[in-house]
Amino acid sequence: MKKINIVTLGCSKNTVDSENIAGHLQEAGFTIRFDDSKNTSDIVIINTCGFIGDAKEESIAAILEYAELKRKKKNPKKIIVCGCLSQRYADELKAEIPEVDAFYGVNDWDELLSNIIDDYSDDDFTSHRMISTPSHYAFLKIAEGCNRSCSYCAIPLIRGMFVSRPIDSLVKEAKQLVADGAKELLIIAQDTTYYGMDIYGKRSLAELLERLATESGAKWIRLHYTFPSSFPDDVIEVMKKYDCICNYIDIPLQHISTDVLASMKRGIDREGTLQLMQMFREKLPDVAIRTALIVGYPNETESDFEQLKDFVRDMRFDRLGVFRYSAEEGTPSFSLGDTVAEDEKQRRMDEIMELQEIISIEKNSEKVGKEYMVLIDRREGDFWVGRTEYDSPEIDNEVLITTNKRLKVGEFYKVRITEAMEYDLMAELV
Repeated sequence: MKKINIVTLGCSKNTVDSENIAGHLQEAGFTIRFDDSKNTSDIVIINTCGFIGDAKEESIAAILEYAELKRKKKNPKKIIVCGCLSQRYADELKAEIPEVDAFYGVNDWDELLSNIIDDYSDDDFTSHRMISTPSHYAFLKIAEGCNRSCSYCAIPLIRGMFVSRPIDSLVKEAKQLVADGAKELLIIAQDTTYYGMDIYGKRSLAELLERLATESGAKWIRLHYTFPSSFPDDVIEVMKKYDCICNYIDIPLQHISTDVLASMKRGIDREGTLQLMQMFREKLPDVAIRTALIVGYPNETESDFEQLKDFVRDMRFDRLGVFRYSAEEGTPSFSLGDTVAEDEKQRRMDEIMELQEIISIEKNSEKVGKEYMVLIDRREGDFWVGRTEYDSPEIDNEVLITTNKRLKVGEFYKVRITEAMEYDLMAELV
């Protein structure tokens, strides 16, 4: 059984874990496919997500799909489940889905690899990697786990405490990713702004970014998953200093009501959040800010929600996502109950997104006639599809370019914006 299909669900942190698994298996002589829809592989490894209800349902559905294929004597012949859902619910899953051959948690990578590779010996899990994204961008995961105590979040229960990777190790990996073709590095962790506290005794994200900017050779470095409480000011100074660090900050704020933020245990209130946003806009006037919000948190009143709508209207975020609250067993907020009805959560979510759609088309319209450098991601229909430095792959706006020329995926081109839509831009080559 030499053909292995790796199915990755959930966030980009899982993507990196799957890529590390794939790298070890490929080196051992296995043929690796990611998300093989044709089901031609002998073994499937399903890397699951267990963060919120919808993600858990998606993971269970994927496991059941492959279990049904195995029952029908089709490929896969062997099913291995790993990741967050497996970490939290291994016993329940074993009882309910006996077709699965093995379950592994989020730190059981040596055991998983030993199951497949006969002569596997313990190695640095991060030292082998097979990229599943387009080769011109790659995720750089700088830490595992989380030390925050947000009341709604199960990540610390699943992933454990925050563990930073050493700067030298990350710079070495970044150099290799760039040597293999990556033009863009996307910095990720559960909380990137906490980086270094455990191994260096201080927040060291700015130092890491400076090393990456000066040594990795990456054209773009993009910062994800920052945390609003105790945001390190020196990160902003490094961003201002280096052109290769994108004018982009991903910072999930979750809410603006002080009462809700206090119950969420976010370590920041309304006034602190407003001051942080003002600091970003003053020191980085060209920055694109992506945030995520939660609606329907227990006892979120209509007044709390109206504050949130006003906040979105006033801040005019460049990118925004909204999640409906999901009550997760084992978290502090679980004891509060799930007090907001699901249809009310959906209404609140829809209202925020309708408001953001108006903001997005207005901000995009301001770009018409202006010129930008874009990184080409793919060809799609009649268009070449790229992104500006203000957009992260798969989640943000795209630029659709019309030209008779043959462009090269993974290369940069200057374009002029010709038309704006809610979440995309039309452009022509300059």
